[in-house]
Amino acid sequence: MEQWDLYVIITTKSGKGRSTIELVRQSLIGGATAIQLREKEMLARDLVNIGQKIREMTLKAGAKFIVNDRLDVALAVEADGLHIGQDDLPAKIARKLLGPDKILGVSVGTVAEAKQAVADGADYIGVGIIYNTNSKDNVGNPIGLKGLNDIRKAVSIPIVAIGGINHTNAREVITAGADGVSVISAVLGSDDIASAASQLLDQVKSAKAGL
Repeated sequence: MEQWDLYVIITTKSGKGRSTIELVRQSLIGGATAIQLREKEMLARDLVNIGQKIREMTLKAGAKFIVNDRLDVALAVEADGLHIGQDDLPAKIARKLLGPDKILGVSVGTVAEAKQAVADGADYIGVGIIYNTNSKDNVGNPIGLKGLNDIRKAVSIPIVAIGGINHTNAREVITAGADGVSVISAVLGSDDIASAASQLLDQVKSAKAGL
C-alpha cells in the first residue's frame, strides 16, 4: 500500500508561518505519497481555491489528495477522497454521497470502530493516537502499539497510523501493522520540510522491506 506510506496532514497552524501551498509543495518534494487538507478555520471559498491548486500539485506528483471533513470541498475540487472522524458525517452516508469511486478514510481508535468503518465502506482507516501528540486537541489517550496491532488483526483494509509519530518511531509503527504513517509536526514543524519528509519516508520503506 505504497500510496499510504507517508500521509502528510496539511494545517498552517503547525507550519511555522508558511503558506498552505508551500507546505504542500515541500512535502511533495520530500516524497509524501498522500496529502490531506485540514484547515479548520478556512472559509469554504478559500478551501476550494487552495484545494484546486493542491489537486494539480498532487496529480503532477502522483500523490493522493484527501480533504478532511468537508465533503462539499472534496467533491468541488475533485479530490481523490474524504477523511472523516467519529464526530463528523456518518461514514455510511459519506460513502453514499461520495459514490463508489472516491476514497473514504475514517479515524478510529478501537477495534469496534475499525470494524464499523469497514462495514460502512471505508477504504482505509486512520488509527490512533499511537503516542502522545500536541498537534491536535482532545484526541484521547494513546492506544500504543498493542492497540494498533489489535486493530490490524481485526481488519484487512489499509491502516494509516497517527499520533506522535516521527523518524525515531516510524519503524516500530510499521512493524506493529500500519501500512503507512500520518504526520503533522514531524514534517511541517521542521525547518526543512522536504528533508524531514524524505527521512520519514525512508524509515517507512526500510521497515516494510524488513517485514
